Amino acid sequence: MAALGRAWRALLRPRRDAGGRRGVRALRRSPVRVLQPQSPRERPQSPAERPPPAVERSAAAPGLWYEKAAPGDRRLGKVVTLAKSKKFRDNHGKVLLEGHRLIKDALEAGAVPQTLFFSTVGHLKLLPEAEIKRATLVKVKFEDIKTWSDLVAPQGLLGIFSKPDPAKMSYPAAQLASSLPLLLICDNIRDPGNLGTILRSAAGAGCEKVLLTKGCVDPWEPKVLRAGMGAHFRVPIVASLDWECVPTNLPAGTQVCVADNDPAAPAGNASVPRGAGRAGSAAVKPSPKAAPEHEDEEGAAGAPEVAAQRYYEDWARAPVAVVIGGETHGLSPAALRLAASTGGKRLVIPVVPGVDSLNSAIAAGIVLFEGRRQLLCRHKQQDDRQKLPVPG
Repeated sequence: MAALGRAWRALLRPRRDAGGRRGVRALRRSPVRVLQPQSPRERPQSPAERPPPAVERSAAAPGLWYEKAAPGDRRLGKVVTLAKSKKFRDNHGKVLLEGHRLIKDALEAGAVPQTLFFSTVGHLKLLPEAEIKRATLVKVKFEDIKTWSDLVAPQGLLGIFSKPDPAKMSYPAAQLASSLPLLLICDNIRDPGNLGTILRSAAGAGCEKVLLTKGCVDPWEPKVLRAGMGAHFRVPIVASLDWECVPTNLPAGTQVCVADNDPAAPAGNASVPRGAGRAGSAAVKPSPKAAPEHEDEEGAAGAPEVAAQRYYEDWARAPVAVVIGGETHGLSPAALRLAASTGGKRLVIPVVPGVDSLNSAIAAGIVLFEGRRQLLCRHKQQDDRQKLPVPG
């Protein structure tokens, strides 16, 4: 009887299916969540996709804002790479400048700043405000700049600039007014300090242009920039030229002379020792074991004969170019061929017996300033002749 009652109650009990009350309560407790498609901004981002932390902006002057570098700012790491890698500079078309004077010279010459890193706001007050407004200004700790700098006493100011184009630069008016039809050609100058000093001498002598053949050190290497002391922004510099392209970068009718202190060059009774190739003068017959990279199939023995004379004798007739050879191998045969084809001379710098050679930067200074002296004297003589009264 009890079993019959349980069976009867089971038949009368409602079914607990999905449509029953308990099923509805279950759906209410755990609803199905429908996810809508997310935009890139809404979806979770990986660490690589996350934006850098918000930077703090401050005003250095009315309309002049700067950022304070946050930890992990990737721009800071690029400074070291830019300074040390020629490949990076060439591929990205950027150069690194350090110090107030160099950066100010670059800005006044029309170089385009991209990012300026400084340790104190006072550094910005020493620069032309209108020019630095075009750059991103980033305030960093002096300890960081000291880590990046090669200087013993860094100034706390670094700048990343677009690589200057000589054709678009605005060189100082005083420099242009003092410029002479005197050009310099650097032949395989590899020492950064020497090249920087040579460029400084070229600017000081009023050279119209400086040409660097392939094999020379990169003129935008930091050590060259420091030794140049702003010369990069006072005289046009055309780099990485093949010798076939050198004549097209010279004014028409240019006479090309080469600096030399080779004993094979008869120049009076002066005793001129060997070793000129290590000093930036010509070594016409270098050792076969140390043949220069730029020597062609003819070899040094195939170089033409070029008439020699002492550097202080008359040779500078406008326009004129002077070739300074590299520290190790001296002048290339291509330089001597160019001199011979233009009627140029070998300019011998006599030194006392026992002195092996002259430094290339010293040789450049001697010859360039002598060329300047001769050109100015010739110009003065022409002016004096024009002022003479015409016979009636």
